[in-house]
Amino acid sequence: MKAKDLQNMSEKDLLERINEEKNMLVKMKFNHTIAGTENPMQLRSRRRDIARMLTVLNQHKNNTK
Repeated sequence: MKAKDLQNMSEKDLLERINEEKNMLVKMKFNHTIAGTENPMQLRSRRRDIARMLTVLNQHKNNTK
């Protein structure tokens, strides 16, 4: 997901999305450890998406101050 798309989301929506993505990342890591995945780059992209969302969330918080 692009940062431009995330900037249009509210803080509440971002928090919900971050929690969902973190849960999915934990499940993916577990499944990767047990059976391996076809594309381990998915783990990296999921982590980067979470970091991107956290960055946008922090920008929202700093702009409101």
